[in-house]
Amino acid sequence: MSETNAPATSVKPSFDSKDVQENKIIACLSYLGILCLIPLLAKKDSKFAQEHGKQGLVLLIAWIVVVVIGWIPILGWLVGFFGSIALLIVALIAFIKCLMGEFWEVPVLGQYRGKFNL
Repeated sequence: MSETNAPATSVKPSFDSKDVQENKIIACLSYLGILCLIPLLAKKDSKFAQEHGKQGLVLLIAWIVVVVIGWIPILGWLVGFFGSIALLIVALIAFIKCLMGEFWEVPVLGQYRGKFNL
């Protein structure tokens, strides 16, 4: 019997070097919380800014979930604390990669950026 429900592997997108150079600063806003909406709404013509914006939106949603879980006493506090630290580190790495003009797909969460059609 063949496995038809294999996990989808996402392909690293390729970008035009001119697009990257012109939009990497605004794309970096994607990893600063709610500011992820700026590249999503202001740079609809930039594939580089859109991909980073979608990934930033996924990180923002994950952070909101972690904060809500953090309201639960004891176990939630631990999940909230360590989850927030992990998301901060991931966002920092993605921010630095974006400044360097690269795209780094966030492990586990990055695959969900394709679910947004903005």
